[in-house]
Amino acid sequence: MKTPPPLIVITGPTASGKTRRAVSLARLIGGEIISADSRQVYRGMDIGTGKDLSEYGEVPCHLIDICPAGYKYNLYEYLRDYRRARAEILGRGRVPIVCGGTGLYVESILKGLALPEVPANPELRASLEGKSLAELTAILEGMKTLHNTTDVDTAKRAIRAIEIQTYYDLHPDEAEQATPHPEEGAVVIGVEVDRETRRRRITERLHARLEEGMIEEVRGLLDNGVAPEDLIYYGLEYKYLTLHLTGRLTRPEMVSQLETAIHQFAKRQMTWFRGMERRVGPITWLSATLSEEEFNSRAMALIGQ
Repeated sequence: MKTPPPLIVITGPTASGKTRRAVSLARLIGGEIISADSRQVYRGMDIGTGKDLSEYGEVPCHLIDICPAGYKYNLYEYLRDYRRARAEILGRGRVPIVCGGTGLYVESILKGLALPEVPANPELRASLEGKSLAELTAILEGMKTLHNTTDVDTAKRAIRAIEIQTYYDLHPDEAEQATPHPEEGAVVIGVEVDRETRRRRITERLHARLEEGMIEEVRGLLDNGVAPEDLIYYGLEYKYLTLHLTGRLTRPEMVSQLETAIHQFAKRQMTWFRGMERRVGPITWLSATLSEEEFNSRAMALIGQ
């Protein structure tokens, strides 16, 4: 086998089946998976984040279950942990394959970012308290920011993103560390699923996860002392199920609003990926309808195997 490219990425919107594709490819080329999912880092948040750990089998996966629920993991920590995991994989003579749909993480890797650690800014947080998510998102979009607004679906997440960018503005010397050093020769594969199929999969998956015990999972987190506002911070499943369990939404309201939010999130992901192609280079999209053999054949051709 020829030497693989320095970086292989398999990405795509939620419910596209990218994990299964990445694992299958990893088996072929002696790879290990590095997750690029902003919520799968948290322990005990399994059903709602779609970890599907059984899919990995014997293939090692990194950056899953590395933080306690309630913690607020950030981009600085992700890039630090990503570099460590990648170095360890390469040291074993294996091939790192990044897999995930958090566009901020994927794009930051491809740009070769190395960020300074950003402390909390209580005064800034106080000044932003009470603003709506729409107002905060507008502020963030008006800044020269590294942050992915598709992943900012609660006010607290938006405030943290503004806090980070404000720190860079006030500390230009440290911000210089964030100057991109793009990856050379990276192969980026997107798993493409048409809109109607994606919507059907999202709906079916949501109801399957509810049957699997997603409500009980969130109730367990709350019972174990994770604050409701901390779970709401994570957005999507954890936001709406917490609102339901704390009496702010009925079950039908929760299901309806959550389903809508996931559809909107997937749409924002695709908008992000289209922008990412303009900013850091092409994504080769392979259809989710391809057989495993055909998908792997095309992926192997892309990585020169």
